[in-house]
Amino acid sequence: MATDILRGRKVPEDSVQYSLFLIEPNSKDTEDNERKLLHLKEQILAEFANFLAQYIWQSQPFSLKYQPETGSVPAHIGGSTDFGDNVEDEWFIVFLLQQITKTFPELAAKVEDNDGEFLLIETADYLPKWLKPENSENRVFFSNGELHIIPCPSRPGEVGWSRDQVPTISQALALLSSNKEACLTTLKIRSVLGKRLDCYPDKIQASFHRAHCFVPAGIVTVLAERPDLLAPAVSAFYLRDPVDLQACRTFRTFPPETRVLTSVTFTRCLYAQLQQQSFKPDRRSGYSLPSCTHPLYQAHELGMKLAHGFEILCSKCRVPSSEPDALVSCNPQWKSFLESLKRNGYFRGELEGSKHYKELMTAAENVFKQSFMNTLSSCVKSPGEEVLQILQSSPYDLEELRKQEKHLQPPDSDSWLKLTPQDLEQILQERAGHSVSGVTDRGIGAPSSAQSGERVTAGGVEEAEQEASYSLVAVTQGMKNFINAVSSYEGAELPWSQSNEPFSFDEQSVTSALDRLLGGRDDELDSDDLEEEEDDDDEEEEDPDEDEEEEAVGFSGSREQSGAEALDSLKSYMDQMDQELRGTNIGKSFIQPKKEGKEANPCGAHRGNPSTEQEEEIQPLDVDLNLVTNLLESLASQAGLAGPASNLLQSMGIHLPANSDRP
Repeated sequence: MATDILRGRKVPEDSVQYSLFLIEPNSKDTEDNERKLLHLKEQILAEFANFLAQYIWQSQPFSLKYQPETGSVPAHIGGSTDFGDNVEDEWFIVFLLQQITKTFPELAAKVEDNDGEFLLIETADYLPKWLKPENSENRVFFSNGELHIIPCPSRPGEVGWSRDQVPTISQALALLSSNKEACLTTLKIRSVLGKRLDCYPDKIQASFHRAHCFVPAGIVTVLAERPDLLAPAVSAFYLRDPVDLQACRTFRTFPPETRVLTSVTFTRCLYAQLQQQSFKPDRRSGYSLPSCTHPLYQAHELGMKLAHGFEILCSKCRVPSSEPDALVSCNPQWKSFLESLKRNGYFRGELEGSKHYKELMTAAENVFKQSFMNTLSSCVKSPGEEVLQILQSSPYDLEELRKQEKHLQPPDSDSWLKLTPQDLEQILQERAGHSVSGVTDRGIGAPSSAQSGERVTAGGVEEAEQEASYSLVAVTQGMKNFINAVSSYEGAELPWSQSNEPFSFDEQSVTSALDRLLGGRDDELDSDDLEEEEDDDDEEEEDPDEDEEEEAVGFSGSREQSGAEALDSLKSYMDQMDQELRGTNIGKSFIQPKKEGKEANPCGAHRGNPSTEQEEEIQPLDVDLNLVTNLLESLASQAGLAGPASNLLQSMGIHLPANSDRP
């Protein structure tokens, strides 16, 4: 399954597939490559066990398995992870791959999901023009902690691979090994990707949410030993169906009489899934909720939902065997894995046998089972079976658990679930690359109290500075840049820049560009243009022979006469169009400059006689004035909501302040 994407098959939705290759494999000894990869796998898991042990996965964990050589895909270690609704799992895996290649430079990493090379999507604004989804296969790798792209040579003799050809993995790795500098991406690409990954590993703890829950004592015991089993329980409740709820009419595994108050650590995604669903328990279940005004109503509701999830899990599996599983210590690889953990300081100096040491040991055993022991499907247990096995092997003391209720830490605030329009605007601007003060990479969440205070006290000053900083010249220039931008059948390229440099306006260059685009007075068709063309034709028709020269002159004269007739016909046609348009309201939609000495009327509003209208010269329009006026009117009609004008300006990096003239 891990090599399906490398064979050109589509990656399943909400899944990420990753592979780690030897940059310089031994082409003559495949067994030597296998030994190296298996040894590197053990070292990787020991090096990053601290991150893996504390992380709560949404659906499936990160795992590495050896994959032998298949076709054009060399031997490698890799895996596939279903991240479900939590895309942060995918980016945490990208962070792991980046750090793995940084720690083990002999490896190169490749990662893709159902969108293909999603790392290129993240850095799309700075990619080279030649790189497209159809020619990006087997070109993108992590090496030495940096993103590398196999280049396309623009001139003969340059390093790279033609855009019309797809390199094999082996060919790409050979080129990467011999020309790393040429394959290294630009600083802008690395900066964008670095900004997305720099929040790790701190974001692991920042993504947790601790809440109080009234749950049966059996769930407290299970989560104390296996916190990762929380995710399948929440998913079971979140994806329940009527058949699943039949098992919740009578709670046989988690009776409500044993409920105690405890602190449960969720990820923000799991907490939101549990909190945002409305659910009323069956009366026969024994789970009753207090009044909505009760101070512990939320704890009762969360505990009730969590109990339903665990009960559904256990109802779908058979009763586990009374025989204990084979001990991890019996595995021949466990000893070397444990020694690697101790060398890397995994146990943090804890005394052997202490409570915290045992918790770390349990987490390490879980990581080892997932990566070393679950190689056969028959050995893999369902989450429900693991829950039942823990309940059999770990009895609980109900009275002791109730005593611990008095020593619980206060729950975390869930204000991050409430997203104001201002918070959303800041997130979107930060995502677009603009630097916004007071915004940190905490995902969707409310700002800290200190930041909230600063926003309240400095709100007026920031608003005044924002209104003073924007210029209508930037609006007109942005629109002109958009019109003049390169476009093709794939769409127009937005010309805005993410830099914060001050805007400069060159009136002469803008005027000349606008004239070329819209057709200025110098570009109008007149008799001079025809005469120049006729002169050129005359020069080509000249012949040294006198008789032929007279014929050429006569022919030129006839062409000049026909050109003048065509010009008169064109002018007559344009005059007729002007006369027809003057009788309509089209001209009233434009604003024209006032003439000196007389009041200016909109085009088409003249009341004079026909002879006066014909003699009156049509005044040129102020394009900039009409453009800004129409944009502002469109923005005002949106009433603060999303619309074509605001979307167009935002895509060009132009942000206008709110209309202060309206309430």
